[in-house]
Amino acid sequence: MKAINRIIASLALPAALLSPAGAEAKVTLPGMITDKMVIQRDAPVKIWGWCEPGEKVSVRFRDVIYTAQGDGKGEWQVALQPQTPGGPFLMEINDITLRDVLVGDLWLMSGQSNQELDIKRVTGLFPEVNVSDNNKIRHFKVPKATSPYPQKDIPQGGVWRSGVASEVMDWTALAYFLAKEAYEQTGVPQGMLVSCLGGSSIETWIEPELLSRLQPEQVALKDLLEAAADKGEGTYTLTDFDDSAWKSTTIPSMWTDAGIDHKGTVWYRKTFQIPDSLAGRQASLDLGTLVDSDRAYVNGIFVGMTPYQYPPRHYSIPAGVLREGVNVLSVKLDSPWPGGGFIPDKDYRISCDGTVIDLKGEWKYTLGREAGALQKLNAAYSNQMEARSGLYNTMLLPLANCNFKGVVWYQGESNAGRWNEYEKLLSAMIGNWRETLGDSNLPFIVVQLPNFMKAQTDPTDGGWARLREAQMKAAQKTPHTYYTVNYDLGEWNDIHPLNKKDVAKRVWKSAAENIYGKKTEGHAPQYESMQIKDGKAIITLSHTGKGLKARDGRLRHFAIAGADRKFVWADAVAKGNKVIVSSDLVKEPVAVRYAWADNPEGANLVSSEGMPAAPFRTDDW
Repeated sequence: MKAINRIIASLALPAALLSPAGAEAKVTLPGMITDKMVIQRDAPVKIWGWCEPGEKVSVRFRDVIYTAQGDGKGEWQVALQPQTPGGPFLMEINDITLRDVLVGDLWLMSGQSNQELDIKRVTGLFPEVNVSDNNKIRHFKVPKATSPYPQKDIPQGGVWRSGVASEVMDWTALAYFLAKEAYEQTGVPQGMLVSCLGGSSIETWIEPELLSRLQPEQVALKDLLEAAADKGEGTYTLTDFDDSAWKSTTIPSMWTDAGIDHKGTVWYRKTFQIPDSLAGRQASLDLGTLVDSDRAYVNGIFVGMTPYQYPPRHYSIPAGVLREGVNVLSVKLDSPWPGGGFIPDKDYRISCDGTVIDLKGEWKYTLGREAGALQKLNAAYSNQMEARSGLYNTMLLPLANCNFKGVVWYQGESNAGRWNEYEKLLSAMIGNWRETLGDSNLPFIVVQLPNFMKAQTDPTDGGWARLREAQMKAAQKTPHTYYTVNYDLGEWNDIHPLNKKDVAKRVWKSAAENIYGKKTEGHAPQYESMQIKDGKAIITLSHTGKGLKARDGRLRHFAIAGADRKFVWADAVAKGNKVIVSSDLVKEPVAVRYAWADNPEGANLVSSEGMPAAPFRTDDW
């Protein structure tokens, strides 16, 4: 719990804004703007940071100088003109010099553990990684953190690494193989900004207000924050605070007697008159006995507190606090149970030089923080993988000024048990990220889940099969969104398969066709329609190249069912862009499924270019 609290506190403000008074003012930069970074080519690029309000900032890059000035919040920003690829370059920002900066294509790699799988795990399978020697590909991994509060900067500690042997072991595997493939195919420097967390659910990556609309049955983050917020400190204690909307009650009284059904904090305010003769004098404040703990303020000045219910409250009002005319006493009363209040038949008064001011009578009050609300908030964010919107706040939102070539999203394992929500969540998240990153056409490539778990003898259903379908549907229905098929690249007994090289090759093929505009087939064959004729199902697919075929032997993993919805294995024959599916056990077919299982081991329908066909079903059962 303490670790989470430290994360919340340390990320609340950039370091530049936490400097002690009198310290030398310096420009500070976000965690990802540092030596060896890659910035996006052929597009305006924002460089930003923090400084003292009004401070002038100068950015020099490729012999062009850009200037800015810190605003009232100490924030500044410049926009570099679109840059041609190349480097290394220097970037000078006031007294800061960034070295070895490249201009190329910057990718955002996100998701969960298969995105995060580090390169060390795969060197046995791909020993060539050990002698990697490419300084034109770069990798930056955003440090892990979560917070219920939106952050301005990513967690500290990230470092840009190049693709040379001495640094490559700090890379993640998928990012390495994609960067290597993209650079070999384009000759353009490649930057991989990796922001992911193993085990994370998609809900942790979605903006709080949007997530609340998508899942209204769940406790909304804003409700947790509002319940945990102590709105009164520094506000309710001020003399000129308008408490006209507060309710009235008679003091002394207990909450139950006053009709206050609450556990937690109740704020009280009482106005009283001070004659000119007592203005500025030291005085004493008696608040009888309160249940449970309290903090007392006079005219906004803290005068005393007691942490539990039994001791009598005798507080001193320092000289200079009381003023002629109207004065305000504010009391913050906390009770973890609904029995709080001001105990009757006690003294509630201010005493000054023999004058006693009775405080009994009408007071104003309002409800504050609920008991345990802060603990509930911290408990909800103690598990980074499930903290709703927590990773969006800390590991995506601070990247809002970055310009990316595209996003590679590899996630879904943690949501397989909730596959029925995933299409809606993924489509919404993509739109959310595009809005956050300021690019409504930002390309997304969704990596479909690979095969996993023991292969079944008979046709089956499964959460991973349904999740793959949700991934595909989200990509099909969301503009500039694509997906890759990987059910032949997994390992039945390991949720973290090592062959990230071929996963990356398929991501690159999708990017080459859909983002770079190259004439190549980067799309998996995809189901389009079914026709029933003479007891056979004729399946038509798109993106088949010169025609469909079996990768090896006869076609496998086709299942067929009649009106009874009982699937059996079927015979299948590829002809051009069609597959004819039949079974002697199903005389009147109604539905066909292909590669429909958590582990569709043996599924082998591919295009002429060798792209595996996307799993599909013709039914909606």
